[in-house]
Amino acid sequence: MARLIDSGPGCPTPTPLRGASAAEARGLVYDDAVKAETDDLYPLVQDFITPMEWPAIAPLVAAINRLKKQKNAVILAHNYMTPDIFRLVGDFRGDSLQLAREASKVDADIIVQAGVHFMAETSKILAPEKTVLIPDTRAGCSLAASITGADVRLIKEKYPDYPVVTYVNTTADVKAECDITCTSSNAAQVVEAIAKEWNTDTVIMVPDQYLAKNVAAQTNIRIMTWPGACEVHEMFSADDVNQLREAHPGVVILAHPECPPDVLEAADYAGSTAALANYVSEKSPNKVVLLTECSMSDNVAAENPGVNFIRPCNLCPHMKRITLENIYDCLVNGEYEVTIPEDVRVRAKKALDAMMALPKMDKPLDFVTGLEPLELEMVG
Repeated sequence: MARLIDSGPGCPTPTPLRGASAAEARGLVYDDAVKAETDDLYPLVQDFITPMEWPAIAPLVAAINRLKKQKNAVILAHNYMTPDIFRLVGDFRGDSLQLAREASKVDADIIVQAGVHFMAETSKILAPEKTVLIPDTRAGCSLAASITGADVRLIKEKYPDYPVVTYVNTTADVKAECDITCTSSNAAQVVEAIAKEWNTDTVIMVPDQYLAKNVAAQTNIRIMTWPGACEVHEMFSADDVNQLREAHPGVVILAHPECPPDVLEAADYAGSTAALANYVSEKSPNKVVLLTECSMSDNVAAENPGVNFIRPCNLCPHMKRITLENIYDCLVNGEYEVTIPEDVRVRAKKALDAMMALPKMDKPLDFVTGLEPLELEMVG
């Protein structure tokens, strides 16, 4: 996994390098029609894509947007998508919770998931009547790969009196074995709600040990967890935070709760990707760092031109498998379709429905920073 630490202000994450052959190989050219269709889009990404690159990208953008209309398709773009996808072809943009809600109500025949595989599965769980496509089946997730449905069954056999909360970053098979799902936007709300429902002071939260530890610091509920981690966020450290403060006096440091607890202890603010974006738009800090996946900073920066972004980040190799090229290919060829056995889908939907039935929050929950990290009992 590539890592960029302190790439400096005004140095955004590089978009994939393309020659004209990528579009031309698909019979797409930058002609007057494409120019007319895309001229108004270029300002949205001019800080990330050079004028020299644009003629190689614009034909793909124009073709994808045409295909969406022809096939009644929509693209759900996660916050970690590169700006060319997020800004130019994404119909709905946001974090896992936002995209899950959109998938459950979107009026389209086809959903293209510009994200990773568990997100596409979530869309299929919530919208079984729709065709759900993922442009690259290799777009996985270290958290989703860290636990199986069989693991959860063993946990429940050993701890039958405790509810099991699964982070949404898991497979349908895992969700089907759990009592409720959560996202980083609502994890504390979910933990407290399910503890009350089960009349218990103990909840098992899988598979992200760092999210579980950070949630445990926010609540009086006892949390047991699983030794999984996001390979992107676990690389950040409190030393990174200290180095950033030394190099950029006055910088405001925002962290995602998948980071280790010592990072949240040292940060100024923590929350889900949606919460981080809201913080920047509401507070407009002079200088800010987002300790999360690289493209998140690029996409938030595009919405907040008056904020100076310092860009240390970690690249997610799975998210970066999704490109304009394979989005185009998946719309043309109808590949790759995501399917889930119906019995698994129905049980997984119960866990998602339990989460989505909770009162909708006005905004994502904040994580209190500066708290001493907690050690939790592991169930695996």
